[in-house]
Amino acid sequence: ERLKHRARAAVAISHASIVVPFLLGALLALNLYPKLSSREVPFTSFALFMGVAMSITAFPVLARILTDRGMMHTELGILAVSCAATDDVTAWCLLAFVVAVAKSRPDQGVVVAIATVAYIGAMLLVIRPLVRRVIARWESDHLPRSAVAFVFIALLLSALATEAIGIHAIFGAFLLGAVIPAGSAVARTLSRQLESVVTVLLLPSFFAFTGMRTRIDLLLGLDQWLICGLIVLVATAGKFGGTVVAARLAGLDWRSTTALGTLMNTRGLMELIVLNIGLDLQVISPVLFAMMVIMALTTTMITAPVLRCLIPEPTLEAEC
Repeated sequence: ERLKHRARAAVAISHASIVVPFLLGALLALNLYPKLSSREVPFTSFALFMGVAMSITAFPVLARILTDRGMMHTELGILAVSCAATDDVTAWCLLAFVVAVAKSRPDQGVVVAIATVAYIGAMLLVIRPLVRRVIARWESDHLPRSAVAFVFIALLLSALATEAIGIHAIFGAFLLGAVIPAGSAVARTLSRQLESVVTVLLLPSFFAFTGMRTRIDLLLGLDQWLICGLIVLVATAGKFGGTVVAARLAGLDWRSTTALGTLMNTRGLMELIVLNIGLDLQVISPVLFAMMVIMALTTTMITAPVLRCLIPEPTLEAEC
């Protein structure tokens, strides 16, 4: 209800916060490619990946910051969450496209694109109605083992399908989650049962794995640290500038636009996922991976302190 009069603004702001950093990332790739890449990596894949990596906003981290600050139900908080959610979906689509380009040979690009569109269409038009009919049988929150087995088998098959097509397995898992109704007993129960496993085991393991791959010792000399600083500056300016300009054109006041631009610079977990995919595909080198991880951590860590300066607690309480 509170977003109705801001729906167009949310779409415009979210896409501006993707387009501007994407273009700046692609332009930055012109300078970074000769220094941090090799001829084995096509420049097109490198530039597209840099653009996507600059465009990420971590929806879960942003939502957590808003919750901790008590801003989730303010107009600014609702707008920020809506922009971040739109950002997430758009960025995943862009990443799927970039991964397909990076993994396919020139003669396979069209085949991968057609197969991807066909698979998405099949998941939405064929699999989703079928899944809804199947999981409608399990209305109780106490799911039988057959229901859990059905979901995990479908998850693995969907991941294998996207990997076979030529895009990353993570997109198959994402699509399977998207076709399961969010309000169903299966979704509620599995979310509740898997939360502890994910947050206590899998998520820390992923962060530890990313940390072990981050070779900061490879950043030798002042030149490379200056490049790292340039990456942080371009990433911050692209997200912040694109968001602020679009928000001002949408009629928001300066304080709200500045706070929104700060929030959209949150990258966190989603950025680390993207960077790990890029390193796995060898689109980015270990040196650039370390620089981009530093960028992701820096832009995420400064969000809460800057937001605290822009919106002090007494003002925040009054808005709530």
